[in-house]
Amino acid sequence: MAMKVARLFGALLALAVLVGCNDGSLPPGGTYSTLTGVVLDRATNQPVANATVLVDTVLKATTDAAGKFSINVPSGDYDYSVEANGYKTVATHAGRADPGKTVTLNILLDH
Repeated sequence: MAMKVARLFGALLALAVLVGCNDGSLPPGGTYSTLTGVVLDRATNQPVANATVLVDTVLKATTDAAGKFSINVPSGDYDYSVEANGYKTVATHAGRADPGKTVTLNILLDH
């Protein structure tokens, strides 16, 4: 019986410590940025639909019929590349996204 009471007391003590560590605040709201843009054909200046925008090799967005895309990314430095059928892949480019801000990219693709 004494062992059960000791375990219960230990569990309650651990719970009290964990609750005391939680101040109830949420993570900072500005830890993400929005990357938006448009992908165009360099020769015709027409939008490129269904192009894939790959950010940091794991986050992916696909352009709509107007060549536009939008993706939320962690703030800080990022790399991106763009590929579409019939076009040369845009080599990886680097940029920086500030917390809570929107970065707009205009990307031109060549055949």
